[in-house]
Amino acid sequence: MKLPAYPKYKPSGVEWLGSVPEHWKVKAIKWESPVLRGASPRPIDDPRFFDDEGEFAWVRISDVTTAGMYLETTEEKLSTDGSSLSVKLNPGEIFLSIAGSVGKPCISRIKCCIHDGFVYFPRFKGEAKFLFYLFASGEPYRGLGKLGTQLNLNTDTVGSIRMGCPEKAEQQAIAAFLDRETGRLETLIGKKRQLIEKLKEKRTALISRTVTRGLNPNAKLKPSGIEWLGEIPAHWQSMPLKFIASVQPGFAFSSDDFIDEGIPVVRIGDIISDGQIDFTNAKCLPEEFLGTNPDVIVQRGDIAMAMTGATIGKVGRYGYEKPALLNQRVCLFRPNQGRSKDYLWYLLNSDFYIEHVELTAFGGAQPNISETQLLCCPVPVPPSSEQSAIATYLDVETAKIDRLVEKVEAAIEKLLEYRTALITAAVTGKIDVRGNAGVEPSN
Repeated sequence: MKLPAYPKYKPSGVEWLGSVPEHWKVKAIKWESPVLRGASPRPIDDPRFFDDEGEFAWVRISDVTTAGMYLETTEEKLSTDGSSLSVKLNPGEIFLSIAGSVGKPCISRIKCCIHDGFVYFPRFKGEAKFLFYLFASGEPYRGLGKLGTQLNLNTDTVGSIRMGCPEKAEQQAIAAFLDRETGRLETLIGKKRQLIEKLKEKRTALISRTVTRGLNPNAKLKPSGIEWLGEIPAHWQSMPLKFIASVQPGFAFSSDDFIDEGIPVVRIGDIISDGQIDFTNAKCLPEEFLGTNPDVIVQRGDIAMAMTGATIGKVGRYGYEKPALLNQRVCLFRPNQGRSKDYLWYLLNSDFYIEHVELTAFGGAQPNISETQLLCCPVPVPPSSEQSAIATYLDVETAKIDRLVEKVEAAIEKLLEYRTALITAAVTGKIDVRGNAGVEPSN
Protein backbone atom coordinates (compact mmCIF):
# COMPACT_ATOMS: atom_id res chain seq x y z
CA MET A 1 0.00 0.00 0.00
CA LYS A 2 1.49 3.34 -1.13
CA LEU A 3 0.54 6.08 1.34
CA PRO A 4 1.44 9.78 1.12
CA ALA A 5 3.58 11.72 3.56
CA TYR A 6 2.33 14.85 5.28
CA PRO A 7 2.91 18.12 3.38
CA LYS A 8 5.35 19.60 5.89
CA TYR A 9 7.55 18.26 8.72
CA LYS A 10 9.60 19.67 11.59
CA PRO A 11 12.34 18.15 13.77
CA SER A 12 10.93 16.52 16.91
CA GLY A 13 14.15 16.62 18.90
CA VAL A 14 13.54 12.96 19.79
CA GLU A 15 15.89 10.41 18.20
CA TRP A 16 13.41 7.55 17.77
CA LEU A 17 10.63 9.87 16.61
CA GLY A 18 12.59 11.80 13.98
CA SER A 19 10.70 14.51 12.10
CA VAL A 20 6.98 14.87 12.75
CA PRO A 21 4.18 16.60 10.84
CA GLU A 22 4.47 20.36 11.24
CA HIS A 23 1.12 20.71 13.03
CA TRP A 24 1.82 17.94 15.59
CA LYS A 25 3.02 18.77 19.06
CA VAL A 26 5.77 16.83 20.79
CA LYS A 27 4.96 16.05 24.41
CA ALA A 28 6.16 13.81 27.20
CA ILE A 29 3.42 11.37 28.17
CA LYS A 30 3.40 12.79 31.70
CA TRP A 31 2.30 16.15 30.23
CA GLU A 32 -0.84 14.43 28.95
CA SER A 33 -1.50 12.47 32.15
CA PRO A 34 0.21 11.43 35.36
CA VAL A 35 1.62 7.91 35.10
CA LEU A 36 0.63 5.94 38.20
CA ARG A 37 1.15 2.38 39.41
CA GLY A 38 -1.49 -0.12 40.33
CA ALA A 39 -1.74 -1.62 43.81
CA SER A 40 -2.31 -5.02 45.40
CA PRO A 41 -4.24 -6.03 48.51
CA ARG A 42 -1.88 -7.66 51.01
CA PRO A 43 -1.34 -10.50 51.63
CA ILE A 44 -2.25 -11.27 48.05
CA ASP A 45 -3.16 -14.91 48.80
CA ASP A 46 -5.75 -13.97 51.45
CA PRO A 47 -9.04 -15.54 50.24
CA ARG A 48 -11.13 -12.70 51.69
CA PHE A 49 -9.84 -10.46 48.89
CA PHE A 50 -11.36 -12.66 46.17
CA ASP A 51 -14.95 -13.31 45.13
CA ASP A 52 -16.14 -15.08 41.97
CA GLU A 53 -19.15 -12.76 41.93
CA GLY A 54 -17.11 -9.61 42.53
CA GLU A 55 -17.70 -6.43 40.52
CA PHE A 56 -14.05 -5.93 39.56
CA ALA A 57 -11.87 -8.41 37.68
CA TRP A 58 -8.36 -8.99 39.02
CA VAL A 59 -5.74 -8.52 36.31
CA ARG A 60 -2.64 -10.69 36.39
CA ILE A 61 0.31 -10.48 34.01
CA SER A 62 -0.82 -13.75 32.40
CA ASP A 63 -4.21 -12.19 31.58
CA VAL A 64 -2.53 -9.38 29.67
CA THR A 65 0.04 -11.65 28.01
CA THR A 66 -2.73 -13.68 26.35
CA ALA A 67 -4.92 -10.66 25.51
CA GLY A 68 -4.78 -8.67 22.30
CA MET A 69 -5.63 -4.98 22.27
CA TYR A 70 -8.50 -5.46 24.69
CA LEU A 71 -8.77 -7.12 28.09
CA GLU A 72 -12.15 -8.86 28.06
CA THR A 73 -11.80 -11.47 30.77
CA THR A 74 -9.58 -12.54 33.68
CA GLU A 75 -9.25 -15.72 35.69
CA GLU A 76 -10.20 -14.13 39.02
CA LYS A 77 -12.34 -11.36 40.52
CA LEU A 78 -11.80 -9.31 43.65
CA SER A 79 -14.16 -8.93 46.59
CA THR A 80 -15.28 -5.50 47.77
CA ASP A 81 -12.44 -5.51 50.30
CA GLY A 82 -9.91 -6.59 47.68
CA SER A 83 -10.91 -3.99 45.11
CA SER A 84 -10.84 -1.23 47.76
CA LEU A 85 -7.12 -1.94 48.24
CA SER A 86 -6.22 -2.02 44.54
CA VAL A 87 -6.55 0.45 41.64
CA LYS A 88 -9.87 0.38 39.79
CA LEU A 89 -10.13 0.91 36.06
CA ASN A 90 -13.26 1.34 33.98
CA PRO A 91 -13.88 0.05 30.44
CA GLY A 92 -11.95 2.06 27.86
CA GLU A 93 -8.92 2.82 30.05
CA ILE A 94 -5.43 1.88 28.86
CA PHE A 95 -2.72 0.39 31.08
CA LEU A 96 0.78 -0.92 30.51
CA SER A 97 2.71 -3.85 31.95
CA ILE A 98 6.02 -2.98 33.64
CA ALA A 99 6.65 -6.54 34.94
CA GLY A 100 6.58 -9.95 33.28
CA SER A 101 5.54 -9.11 29.70
CA VAL A 102 7.16 -5.70 30.07
CA GLY A 103 5.92 -3.02 27.67
CA LYS A 104 2.68 -4.82 26.75
CA PRO A 105 -0.24 -2.33 26.54
CA CYS A 106 -3.89 -3.25 26.97
CA ILE A 107 -7.25 -1.46 26.95
CA SER A 108 -9.84 -2.72 29.40
CA ARG A 109 -13.33 -3.61 28.22
CA ILE A 110 -14.39 -4.59 31.74
CA LYS A 111 -14.25 -3.14 35.22
CA CYS A 112 -10.95 -4.34 36.59
CA CYS A 113 -8.23 -3.80 39.18
CA ILE A 114 -4.51 -3.68 38.42
CA HIS A 115 -1.55 -4.39 40.70
CA ASP A 116 1.80 -2.63 40.87
CA GLY A 117 3.15 -4.57 37.89
CA PHE A 118 1.14 -2.15 35.74
CA VAL A 119 0.97 1.61 35.20
CA TYR A 120 -2.05 3.59 34.02
CA PHE A 121 -2.90 7.07 32.74
CA PRO A 122 -5.85 8.47 34.74
CA ARG A 123 -6.12 11.87 32.98
CA PHE A 124 -5.32 10.90 29.41
CA LYS A 125 -7.89 12.62 27.20
CA GLY A 126 -6.58 11.49 23.85
CA GLU A 127 -7.56 8.37 21.89
CA ALA A 128 -6.64 5.29 23.96
CA LYS A 129 -6.07 3.20 20.84
CA PHE A 130 -3.56 5.73 19.49
CA LEU A 131 -1.57 5.37 22.70
CA PHE A 132 -1.96 1.58 22.49
CA TYR A 133 -0.51 1.50 18.98
CA LEU A 134 2.32 3.81 20.03
CA PHE A 135 3.38 1.37 22.77
CA ALA A 136 2.70 -1.67 20.56
CA SER A 137 5.18 -0.40 17.97
CA GLY A 138 7.98 -0.81 20.54
CA GLU A 139 9.69 2.34 19.26
CA PRO A 140 9.21 4.50 22.40
CA TYR A 141 11.28 1.97 24.36
CA ARG A 142 14.48 2.54 22.39
CA GLY A 143 17.33 2.99 24.83
CA LEU A 144 15.29 1.61 27.74
CA GLY A 145 16.12 -2.05 27.09
CA LYS A 146 14.88 -4.90 24.94
CA LEU A 147 11.11 -5.28 24.61
CA GLY A 148 9.99 -8.03 27.00
CA THR A 149 11.49 -9.14 30.30
CA GLN A 150 14.73 -7.16 29.84
CA LEU A 151 12.96 -3.83 29.40
CA ASN A 152 13.29 -1.52 32.39
CA LEU A 153 10.08 0.51 32.86
CA ASN A 154 8.67 2.46 35.79
CA THR A 155 6.43 5.50 36.22
CA ASP A 156 9.31 7.90 35.54
CA THR A 157 10.62 6.19 32.40
CA VAL A 158 7.12 5.78 30.93
CA GLY A 159 6.15 9.34 31.84
CA SER A 160 9.30 10.73 30.23
CA ILE A 161 8.62 9.08 26.86
CA ARG A 162 8.06 11.86 24.32
CA MET A 163 5.47 11.28 21.61
CA GLY A 164 4.16 13.04 18.55
CA CYS A 165 0.76 14.40 19.50
CA PRO A 166 -1.86 15.30 16.86
CA GLU A 167 -5.31 16.51 17.87
CA LYS A 168 -7.69 13.83 19.18
CA ALA A 169 -9.69 13.66 15.94
CA GLU A 170 -6.50 12.84 14.04
CA GLN A 171 -5.48 10.30 16.68
CA GLN A 172 -8.85 8.64 16.12
CA ALA A 173 -8.34 8.65 12.35
CA ILE A 174 -4.91 7.03 12.72
CA ALA A 175 -6.34 4.42 15.13
CA ALA A 176 -9.23 3.67 12.75
CA PHE A 177 -6.82 3.17 9.85
CA LEU A 178 -4.62 0.86 11.93
CA ASP A 179 -7.64 -1.07 13.21
CA ARG A 180 -8.64 -1.82 9.63
CA GLU A 181 -5.21 -2.57 8.21
CA THR A 182 -3.86 -4.59 11.14
CA GLY A 183 -7.16 -6.49 11.17
CA ARG A 184 -6.58 -7.48 7.54
CA LEU A 185 -3.03 -8.52 8.31
CA GLU A 186 -4.07 -10.53 11.37
CA THR A 187 -6.69 -12.35 9.30
CA LEU A 188 -4.04 -13.27 6.73
CA ILE A 189 -1.57 -14.29 9.43
CA GLY A 190 -4.28 -16.40 11.09
CA LYS A 191 -4.92 -18.26 7.82
CA LYS A 192 -1.21 -18.94 7.40
CA ARG A 193 -0.97 -20.24 10.96
CA GLN A 194 -3.90 -22.55 10.24
CA LEU A 195 -2.02 -23.78 7.17
CA ILE A 196 1.00 -24.56 9.35
CA GLU A 197 -1.19 -26.57 11.73
CA LYS A 198 -2.63 -28.52 8.80
CA LEU A 199 0.85 -29.22 7.45
CA LYS A 200 2.00 -30.44 10.86
CA GLU A 201 -1.08 -32.65 11.14
CA LYS A 202 -0.31 -34.01 7.67
CA ARG A 203 3.26 -34.72 8.77
CA THR A 204 2.16 -36.62 11.88
CA ALA A 205 -0.46 -38.55 9.89
CA LEU A 206 2.17 -39.53 7.29
CA ILE A 207 4.53 -40.77 10.00
CA SER A 208 1.78 -42.69 11.79
CA ARG A 209 0.47 -44.32 8.63
CA THR A 210 3.96 -45.33 7.45
CA VAL A 211 5.18 -46.82 10.74
CA THR A 212 1.99 -48.89 11.07
CA ARG A 213 1.48 -49.99 7.44
CA GLY A 214 4.92 -49.76 5.83
CA LEU A 215 5.79 -48.77 2.26
CA ASN A 216 4.00 -51.52 0.33
CA PRO A 217 0.32 -50.60 -0.13
CA ASN A 218 -0.41 -54.16 -1.28
CA ALA A 219 1.16 -55.90 1.70
CA LYS A 220 -0.94 -58.63 3.30
CA LEU A 221 -2.25 -57.50 6.68
CA LYS A 222 -2.97 -59.24 9.97
CA PRO A 223 -4.61 -58.13 13.23
CA SER A 224 -2.02 -56.59 15.54
CA GLY A 225 -3.90 -57.78 18.62
CA ILE A 226 -4.07 -54.18 19.81
CA GLU A 227 -7.40 -52.42 19.31
CA TRP A 228 -6.08 -48.90 18.66
CA LEU A 229 -3.27 -50.14 16.39
CA GLY A 230 -5.52 -52.20 14.13
CA GLU A 231 -3.94 -54.22 11.33
CA ILE A 232 -0.25 -54.34 10.47
CA PRO A 233 1.66 -56.08 7.68
CA ALA A 234 1.55 -59.84 8.16
CA HIS A 235 5.34 -60.23 8.46
CA TRP A 236 5.61 -57.54 11.17
CA GLN A 237 5.43 -57.99 14.92
CA SER A 238 3.78 -55.89 17.61
CA MET A 239 5.47 -55.72 21.00
CA PRO A 240 6.02 -53.29 23.89
CA LEU A 241 8.59 -50.62 23.16
CA LYS A 242 10.88 -52.05 25.87
CA PHE A 243 11.81 -54.89 23.51
CA ILE A 244 13.31 -52.51 20.96
CA ALA A 245 14.59 -49.61 23.10
CA SER A 246 15.70 -48.58 26.57
CA VAL A 247 15.15 -45.34 28.47
CA GLN A 248 17.85 -43.48 30.43
CA PRO A 249 16.51 -40.77 32.79
CA GLY A 250 18.57 -37.66 33.43
CA PHE A 251 20.44 -36.64 36.56
CA ALA A 252 19.45 -33.97 39.10
CA PHE A 253 22.45 -31.68 38.74
CA SER A 254 22.75 -28.92 41.31
CA SER A 255 22.15 -25.44 39.96
CA ASP A 256 25.11 -24.34 42.09
CA ASP A 257 27.39 -26.25 39.69
CA PHE A 258 26.18 -24.48 36.55
CA ILE A 259 28.66 -22.20 34.76
CA ASP A 260 28.48 -19.95 31.69
CA GLU A 261 30.70 -22.10 29.44
CA GLY A 262 31.48 -25.81 29.53
CA ILE A 263 29.50 -28.98 28.85
CA PRO A 264 25.91 -28.03 27.94
CA VAL A 265 23.03 -29.60 29.88
CA VAL A 266 19.92 -30.77 28.01
CA ARG A 267 16.90 -29.46 29.91
CA ILE A 268 13.18 -29.57 29.14
CA GLY A 269 13.21 -26.02 27.77
CA ASP A 270 16.00 -26.89 25.32
CA ILE A 271 13.74 -29.31 23.40
CA ILE A 272 12.04 -27.02 20.88
CA SER A 273 8.96 -27.46 18.72
CA ASP A 274 10.73 -28.41 15.48
CA GLY A 275 12.15 -31.61 17.00
CA GLN A 276 15.58 -30.16 17.70
CA ILE A 277 17.58 -29.37 20.82
CA ASP A 278 18.55 -25.73 21.03
CA PHE A 279 21.14 -24.26 23.40
CA THR A 280 20.30 -20.58 22.96
CA ASN A 281 19.78 -20.33 26.73
CA ALA A 282 22.12 -23.17 27.69
CA LYS A 283 23.24 -24.06 31.18
CA CYS A 284 26.68 -25.68 31.38
CA LEU A 285 28.77 -27.81 33.72
CA PRO A 286 32.56 -28.20 34.08
CA GLU A 287 34.26 -30.77 31.81
CA GLU A 288 34.94 -33.17 34.70
CA PHE A 289 31.22 -33.95 34.97
CA LEU A 290 31.53 -36.08 31.82
CA GLY A 291 33.76 -38.52 33.71
CA THR A 292 31.58 -38.66 36.83
CA ASN A 293 28.24 -39.01 34.98
CA PRO A 294 28.88 -41.31 31.95
CA ASP A 295 25.33 -42.75 31.88
CA VAL A 296 23.77 -39.38 31.05
CA ILE A 297 26.17 -38.26 28.32
CA VAL A 298 24.24 -37.15 25.22
CA GLN A 299 25.84 -37.77 21.81
CA ARG A 300 24.98 -36.51 18.33
CA GLY A 301 21.82 -38.23 17.05
CA ASP A 302 20.50 -39.17 20.52
CA ILE A 303 16.77 -38.80 21.14
CA ALA A 304 15.66 -36.87 24.22
CA MET A 305 12.12 -36.53 25.60
CA ALA A 306 10.53 -34.23 28.19
CA MET A 307 9.05 -36.32 31.02
CA THR A 308 7.03 -33.67 32.83
CA GLY A 309 5.19 -30.37 32.49
CA ALA A 310 3.34 -28.70 29.64
CA THR A 311 5.72 -30.11 27.01
CA ILE A 312 5.61 -33.71 28.27
CA GLY A 313 6.28 -36.16 25.42
CA LYS A 314 8.04 -33.61 23.23
CA VAL A 315 11.10 -35.19 21.61
CA GLY A 316 14.23 -33.70 20.11
CA ARG A 317 17.27 -35.09 18.32
CA TYR A 318 20.66 -33.92 19.54
CA GLY A 319 22.45 -32.32 16.60
CA TYR A 320 25.71 -31.05 18.11
CA GLU A 321 29.16 -32.63 17.73
CA LYS A 322 30.13 -31.69 21.29
CA PRO A 323 28.65 -34.07 23.91
CA ALA A 324 26.18 -32.84 26.49
CA LEU A 325 24.75 -34.04 29.80
CA LEU A 326 21.14 -34.94 30.51
CA ASN A 327 19.27 -33.08 33.22
CA GLN A 328 16.50 -34.47 35.43
CA ARG A 329 12.95 -34.70 34.02
CA VAL A 330 14.42 -35.48 30.58
CA CYS A 331 15.22 -38.98 29.29
CA LEU A 332 17.16 -40.55 26.44
CA PHE A 333 15.72 -43.27 24.19
CA ARG A 334 18.36 -45.71 23.01
CA PRO A 335 17.56 -48.48 20.48
CA ASN A 336 18.45 -52.03 21.41
CA GLN A 337 21.03 -53.86 19.34
CA GLY A 338 19.88 -54.41 15.75
CA ARG A 339 17.13 -51.79 15.96
CA SER A 340 17.12 -48.60 13.92
CA LYS A 341 17.49 -45.32 15.85
CA ASP A 342 15.84 -43.47 12.94
CA TYR A 343 12.82 -45.77 12.94
CA LEU A 344 12.59 -45.34 16.73
CA TRP A 345 12.55 -41.56 16.18
CA TYR A 346 9.53 -41.82 13.92
CA LEU A 347 7.73 -44.18 16.31
CA LEU A 348 8.08 -41.58 19.05
CA ASN A 349 6.67 -38.92 16.69
CA SER A 350 3.63 -40.98 15.68
CA ASP A 351 0.18 -39.90 16.85
CA PHE A 352 -0.44 -43.20 18.67
CA TYR A 353 2.71 -42.82 20.78
CA ILE A 354 1.96 -39.15 21.51
CA GLU A 355 -1.52 -40.22 22.63
CA HIS A 356 -0.02 -42.98 24.79
CA VAL A 357 2.08 -40.40 26.65
CA GLU A 358 -0.92 -38.12 27.16
CA LEU A 359 -3.16 -40.91 28.43
CA THR A 360 -0.68 -42.56 30.79
CA ALA A 361 0.81 -39.39 32.31
CA PHE A 362 -0.17 -38.68 35.90
CA GLY A 363 -0.14 -35.62 38.14
CA GLY A 364 -2.90 -33.29 36.89
CA ALA A 365 -1.73 -29.72 36.23
CA GLN A 366 1.95 -30.83 36.27
CA PRO A 367 1.83 -34.18 34.44
CA ASN A 368 4.67 -36.70 34.78
CA ILE A 369 5.50 -40.00 33.15
CA SER A 370 7.85 -42.78 34.23
CA GLU A 371 10.32 -44.87 32.25
CA THR A 372 8.10 -47.92 32.79
CA GLN A 373 5.10 -46.16 31.27
CA LEU A 374 7.15 -44.95 28.31
CA LEU A 375 8.35 -48.48 27.54
CA CYS A 376 5.06 -50.34 27.97
CA CYS A 377 3.42 -48.90 24.84
CA PRO A 378 2.84 -51.60 22.17
CA VAL A 379 4.43 -50.61 18.85
CA PRO A 380 4.61 -52.15 15.35
CA VAL A 381 8.02 -53.63 14.55
CA PRO A 382 9.04 -54.46 10.95
CA PRO A 383 12.26 -56.34 10.08
CA SER A 384 15.46 -54.30 10.50
CA SER A 385 16.00 -53.71 6.77
CA GLU A 386 12.44 -52.43 6.43
CA GLN A 387 12.89 -50.14 9.45
CA SER A 388 15.77 -48.45 7.66
CA ALA A 389 13.80 -48.13 4.41
CA ILE A 390 10.85 -46.58 6.24
CA ALA A 391 13.11 -44.12 8.04
CA THR A 392 14.80 -43.10 4.77
CA TYR A 393 11.42 -42.56 3.07
CA LEU A 394 10.12 -40.49 5.98
CA ASP A 395 13.32 -38.43 6.07
CA VAL A 396 12.62 -37.33 2.50
CA GLU A 397 8.86 -36.83 2.79
CA THR A 398 8.85 -35.03 6.15
CA ALA A 399 11.65 -32.76 4.90
CA LYS A 400 9.35 -31.64 2.06
CA ILE A 401 6.64 -30.73 4.57
CA ASP A 402 9.16 -29.04 6.86
CA ARG A 403 10.34 -26.85 3.98
CA LEU A 404 6.75 -25.79 3.29
CA VAL A 405 6.29 -24.94 6.97
CA GLU A 406 9.49 -22.87 6.92
CA LYS A 407 8.24 -20.92 3.88
CA VAL A 408 4.91 -20.15 5.55
CA GLU A 409 6.67 -19.18 8.79
CA ALA A 410 8.93 -16.84 6.82
CA ALA A 411 5.87 -15.28 5.18
CA ILE A 412 4.29 -14.78 8.62
CA GLU A 413 7.48 -13.13 9.88
CA LYS A 414 7.43 -10.70 6.95
CA LEU A 415 3.77 -9.87 7.60
CA LEU A 416 4.51 -9.23 11.27
CA GLU A 417 7.44 -7.01 10.34
CA TYR A 418 5.22 -5.11 7.90
CA ARG A 419 2.52 -4.76 10.58
CA THR A 420 5.03 -3.25 13.03
CA ALA A 421 6.47 -0.94 10.36
CA LEU A 422 2.97 0.22 9.37
CA ILE A 423 2.03 0.96 12.99
CA THR A 424 5.30 2.83 13.55
CA ALA A 425 4.93 4.89 10.38
CA ALA A 426 1.36 5.88 11.28
CA VAL A 427 1.89 6.81 14.95
CA THR A 428 5.05 8.79 14.18
CA GLY A 429 3.49 10.68 11.27
CA LYS A 430 5.69 9.25 8.52
CA ILE A 431 2.56 8.51 6.48
CA ASP A 432 -0.66 10.51 6.23
CA VAL A 433 -3.51 8.04 6.68
CA ARG A 434 -6.34 10.51 7.28
CA GLY A 435 -7.83 10.10 3.82
CA ASN A 436 -7.60 6.32 4.13
CA ALA A 437 -9.49 6.46 7.43
CA GLY A 438 -12.38 8.46 5.98
CA VAL A 439 -11.14 11.76 7.42
CA GLU A 440 -10.32 14.68 5.16
CA PRO A 441 -6.99 16.33 6.01
CA SER A 442 -7.50 19.83 7.38
CA ASN A 443 -3.92 20.97 6.85
